[in-house]
Amino acid sequence: MKIIKSIFLILSLMFITQSCVVSEKPNIAYFSESGRDFKGAKFVSINVPLFLAKPYIKKALREDGEDEELIRIVKKVSKIKVLTVENGDRNMLKDFASYLNNNNYEEWATIRHDGDNVNIRVKQKGDAIKNMMITVNSDKELVFVDIKGNFTADDISRMISSATDK
Repeated sequence: MKIIKSIFLILSLMFITQSCVVSEKPNIAYFSESGRDFKGAKFVSINVPLFLAKPYIKKALREDGEDEELIRIVKKVSKIKVLTVENGDRNMLKDFASYLNNNNYEEWATIRHDGDNVNIRVKQKGDAIKNMMITVNSDKELVFVDIKGNFTADDISRMISSATDK
């Protein structure tokens, strides 16, 4: 009976942690489905399991003294994908921006922080914002964060203002 419990526990842990996959293949549709050759670019993609990440994010926000409104926005997140690209070039970034425009993403904000450009684009259905794409362009690498959830325009505005107030 002890062996069965151990096997069940191991299989359960494998099932739970499989959603946290780190891969060298892109996990964002433009990069994985475009068929383009991204010369010299090195991809690292992460699918973040939210049941593990949300408690840590909320705790970190509380420790940083953020207000409860920002923490409530975190609760609305349903999926996060992170993709980092080393040796990405400006053309890749321009092509990706064009792809987002063609797929109904609207540019909401561009924030310059410590020499990095942070661009926030959203995809709306009516008044609800279903997707948010955050692009961080630094000298060394590109970072793309694809966030799915059910947000309002006010939620995104609060998030942007809290980031720019720091």
